[in-house]
Amino acid sequence: MSVSTAGTGAAPCRFAHYFAICGLDTETGLEADELAALYQWLEADLRGNEPDSATKGENFDQSPLRRTFKSKILAHYPETVEWNPFDQDAVNMLCMPRGLSFCTQADRREPAFHSFIITREDGSRSYGFVQTFYEEVTSGPVRAAMQTLHHMHQAERAPPSSSSSSSSMDSLASSLEDGGGGGGGGVDPPPSLAAPCPAPPSGGGYDASRDTLYVTKALCLLAPVPFMTACRRFLAQLLRAVTAPEPPPLPLESYVHNVLYEVPLPAPGRSLRFHGVYEPVVCQRPGPGELPLADYPLGDAFALLGVENLLQLYTCTLLEMQLLLYSQDYQRLMTVAEGVTSLLFPFQWQHVYVPILPPSLLHFLDAPVPYLMGLQSREGADRSKLELPQEANLCFVDIDNHRIELPEDFPQLPNMAEFREEISDVLRQYGISPNGGGAGGGGGGSRRGGTTSSTSSSSSFLRGGRGGAGARRDSREEEDGRNGNLAREEQEVMERLQGNATLERLQALTRRTGVTVAGVDALRAGLRPQGLGQGGPGGPGGQGGQGGASRTPEEEEELSNAKLSVQLREVFAGRFTAMFSDYEAFVIHSPDLESWLSSREHMHNFDKASFLSDQPEPYLPFLSHFIETQMFATFIDNKIMSQWEAKEPLLRVFDARIDKARLYNVRAPSLRSSNYQRCTRLKEAAQAIEQRLLKVDHTALHPHLLDMKIGEGRYQRGFFPKLQAAVLNTGPTNNRLAHRTSSAQRRREQHPDHLTLDNDLKERYMQEARGLGKRQPKLSDLSPAVIAQTNCKFVEGLLKECRMKTKRMLVEKLGREAVELGHGGEASITGLEENTLIASLCDLLERIWSHGLQNKQGKSALWSHLLHYQGREERLETQQGELPASGPERRKSETSVGLPYLPVSVLQDMRHIQSMSEIKTDVGRARAWLRLSLEKKLLSQHLKMLLSRQGLTKKLYKRYAFLRCEEEKEQFLFHLLSLNAVDYFCFTCVFTTIMIPYRAVIIPIKKLSNTMTTSNPWVCVSGELGDSGVMQIPKNVLEMTFDCQNLGKLTSTQLGHDNAGLLAKWLVDCVMVRNEITGHTYKFPCGRWLGRGVDDGSLERVLIGELLVPGAEEDSGRGSRTPELQRSPSQTRRSSIMGGRGGKLTSGQIQETIGEAVNNIIKHFHKPEKERGSLTILLCGENGLVGALEQFFHHGFKSARLFQKTVFVWDFIEKAVAYMESCDQMGDLQETPEPLGLTCHSLCRYANAINSTRRSIGKDGKFQLLVCLGARDHLMDQWLPLLVECPVLQRMYDDSALLRDRTTVNTLIGVLETLHHFHITLEASLVKGVDL
Repeated sequence: MSVSTAGTGAAPCRFAHYFAICGLDTETGLEADELAALYQWLEADLRGNEPDSATKGENFDQSPLRRTFKSKILAHYPETVEWNPFDQDAVNMLCMPRGLSFCTQADRREPAFHSFIITREDGSRSYGFVQTFYEEVTSGPVRAAMQTLHHMHQAERAPPSSSSSSSSMDSLASSLEDGGGGGGGGVDPPPSLAAPCPAPPSGGGYDASRDTLYVTKALCLLAPVPFMTACRRFLAQLLRAVTAPEPPPLPLESYVHNVLYEVPLPAPGRSLRFHGVYEPVVCQRPGPGELPLADYPLGDAFALLGVENLLQLYTCTLLEMQLLLYSQDYQRLMTVAEGVTSLLFPFQWQHVYVPILPPSLLHFLDAPVPYLMGLQSREGADRSKLELPQEANLCFVDIDNHRIELPEDFPQLPNMAEFREEISDVLRQYGISPNGGGAGGGGGGSRRGGTTSSTSSSSSFLRGGRGGAGARRDSREEEDGRNGNLAREEQEVMERLQGNATLERLQALTRRTGVTVAGVDALRAGLRPQGLGQGGPGGPGGQGGQGGASRTPEEEEELSNAKLSVQLREVFAGRFTAMFSDYEAFVIHSPDLESWLSSREHMHNFDKASFLSDQPEPYLPFLSHFIETQMFATFIDNKIMSQWEAKEPLLRVFDARIDKARLYNVRAPSLRSSNYQRCTRLKEAAQAIEQRLLKVDHTALHPHLLDMKIGEGRYQRGFFPKLQAAVLNTGPTNNRLAHRTSSAQRRREQHPDHLTLDNDLKERYMQEARGLGKRQPKLSDLSPAVIAQTNCKFVEGLLKECRMKTKRMLVEKLGREAVELGHGGEASITGLEENTLIASLCDLLERIWSHGLQNKQGKSALWSHLLHYQGREERLETQQGELPASGPERRKSETSVGLPYLPVSVLQDMRHIQSMSEIKTDVGRARAWLRLSLEKKLLSQHLKMLLSRQGLTKKLYKRYAFLRCEEEKEQFLFHLLSLNAVDYFCFTCVFTTIMIPYRAVIIPIKKLSNTMTTSNPWVCVSGELGDSGVMQIPKNVLEMTFDCQNLGKLTSTQLGHDNAGLLAKWLVDCVMVRNEITGHTYKFPCGRWLGRGVDDGSLERVLIGELLVPGAEEDSGRGSRTPELQRSPSQTRRSSIMGGRGGKLTSGQIQETIGEAVNNIIKHFHKPEKERGSLTILLCGENGLVGALEQFFHHGFKSARLFQKTVFVWDFIEKAVAYMESCDQMGDLQETPEPLGLTCHSLCRYANAINSTRRSIGKDGKFQLLVCLGARDHLMDQWLPLLVECPVLQRMYDDSALLRDRTTVNTLIGVLETLHHFHITLEASLVKGVDL
């Protein structure tokens, strides 16, 4: 069979794809690590230093044993696999992220294990497992070069005798500088950073005549599935074979060939045993209905961070923030990264995923996209000195110190306390403290022994040791069976029996027939610690695993790790099963695949508003953010695609669990319960794992002798031999695994998909939709051109994300306004979801401003840019002597009518934000400034002004930054400009406790009355969040400013005076009030007199406000807006009621107006409580209930003037009440039914209380108050029959009046009865002075 066939046919079902060896290439000798030099250049550039300073040789005093040298892939087998091409640069970089490390015989040379992941651009992954050890350097040229470098080092540290130094030495020393040292500085990095293995301590020298030189070498196994435990054990046995005193039973090629070609992947739900050099290795895969494979010990992740910290990290991962893990140990980075992503079921991380970030890829921290990366720390490094490009949306996890730094203002998981307690209970069952901070090495080290050092994962693979791992046996180990060490003869016999398949089959046969092989059994018993079952059947090398008595401590720990991991994952999976049990009801399916794929971006596939309205209130802050993530969008896309193709595996398992849960717990869609339900699958999941590990289903072929050349690859203790490529590059020609795979491939070719989904349209969509965010760093090429291309993709991605976010915000907001305007349908966005979209936009703008920064200053790149802009503009103002003049606090009315012009200024808005003591951080100030600009419809204009200072932008940003890409920047500002089409109150409604300056102006009608009044006027402004209290207006002043805690959206204003002086009567046109921070201007129309003996005699009025449209002269780009608020009854409406020039409404129009007013109140109460707004507008506004009933009562009313006196509806109410009171005194009411009598008493009591109030609100105001109180206490429908039956009605109303039509009155009563279902609360400004 050819190489291609071997590598192609069997690849999908093979346990491992490649075996690679990485280390020192003795033919090329010592080479400076170019990637480390590139890292130094990037770090110097990041810190704002001159890049050349990173290569000027400041580290000549650094020992050559501490420097970084280039490693190479010495060999890999096979040459290629068609399904998974070998990425040599990426494997080399991740096998030895810090390059080669040298040491001498005086230093510790413990081996280390770590793993890594290679994520391709399409999102597919390959898993690497690395065993690193020290091998003696025998190359004379390499040792001579190291000796020369040591002499240079000694010369540099000696007192300088001359300043001469050759340029070649400068170049060499610079290129050899440690990659972790940054851009200059002579501080030696700690030894632990030089390589995955612990490096030698400082102060060691090298003398070729007396010292033995060692260098790191790595053995790597690349697999398609993360069988971390099995691969670790296999590599550990390979290393043991190299360092053992005696050669292994078979050549190493036999074991490598076996694991590459003859060990298949276990079938789903089955376990597999294959043989290493000395012991069998067992691996298992979950069944179709179980959680997917995750072989990294979750218990270690919880032990490292603690439950609280890991749950915070988990929340940040779900919300797709930027996550940076920080640790000295590579395997700890992998353990935490793989652990937290394995908890996301049924969702998957959709963005950049690099658990081990090589130093040369540090520039990827500048990526303006969500990512999950791991960065190796320096021992004793100060976190405060770690300069990261962006931190506004960053979750920083210091694993070694058990600390986590969280972004600002992110929501907590629902039922956090109960969730935390359930996880803690599971951990306690396995002896792990929920507080963390204990053991937890990344390599599966023991968690129960207290704290562990950072090297715990390095040596943990030899636990239960079967012999030394180095060139000699540790003197501390005892030569007895208690710790697994055998005498020399017994070990040789055991090694020969270990891999002999014939002897093992004979032994199994003798056991079944009752015959015992005492010698072999006794020999095997010596491998087990005492107390773990003496004489039990089986063992590591036989058919063991049938009972707990035959398991070794290592196997016991593996089983415990597996059971703990699956139980923890089940707890997390159970939470999502409970929270999304009804998600299918809100998925919007499409009947046609082609139309759905072609218009995917323009279609909604999930009814988010309805879904959120069905959730318990405590869940909403988290869920409203989570359903906006890419992982949730991909999950819903997979659900829709399942109509036409097989379900994605995670979706299939999740749906099956939901179906099963419904059989036991039927949840009504209308039932919104936040009760916490514990997971019920823990025992079942642990039993499934235990059964597969204890009762192995299949055993792979044993390693065997190959057709090799004799004499090559001779065993030499302590050295990994050069393997024979001829036998490792090809697989067996009669491999049934390859035959099975090729047969399956032929069947697929003969029976294509029944729906032929593999078309160009689907492929393009799947790359764009499902792969959104998976912009993985390409490890194989780090040339400047590739880096520039990567940043170009980031710029394109940011622009596309901005377009999608602004479009979503615009469309959904306009959809809601269309509903408010009565165009039908349902509002597709809630206030909570709107706030989530705005927060998401703020995060996007922070990432845009963080891309391509020259120097990081503060956690918010946007606010840092604004501060630079502010400093520059203020310096220019100072130089030009143009200090901004603040307008007078009070202005005389003669100067102008209306409010003075409010200047538009980036600096002014910044100063408002800087004066807010409630905001403590730069990130908070930047978000507040963005919200304020968006609310003022100035976001695009402000940012355009900020970026117009190109000199400042060039100073702060690199050439490839988004903000320096002119075309993309223009499109970006245009997308933001489109948001001016709608109104947002995202600043006013969020910062509710701040003090805000307001300006109020009273505008009289000059033609009909005096401009000023001799009385003492006062005003009280009310909003959704409170009122300002009564404020006296100084005489002869029509404009005033006042500071008040945020009132929210303004709803009403009370205006009045004390009727003092000769010219007390005052005809007021309107009152104007402006929020001096947001610029929102409210007009409160009046058009009525205030004074005794004029109009209705009112001395105060309650005015309802409307939000004004910004004038075209202020900003032509801000003219579009949402529908106007209802306003207060004006003189125009009064004229139409009284039959003036406006004309009377017909009876049908009046009834329609009443129905519309009541319907608006009902819709008000069906909104979420936090989104209802002000009820005062619906009651007293121009189209409110009071106005509608006023029109009803005025229909047919005899309001002719008698002696120049106008009759009001309140006059009719007073006469009716007087008649009822007189009847009560005469005893007529005692004969009426009791309910009717009580109703009469209530009407009289309410009318008298209104009349007796000290407020001079006038007759129209009294009628308004009666209607409001009647609606509040659900009495209006009971009062109407009394008024209809009152004889006063015939004297004051025509026969055609609606009030005298019994049918119409009964209809009105039925309409008003619908308000009984709601609890109506009135503003204090309406009922002030009335005690009922």
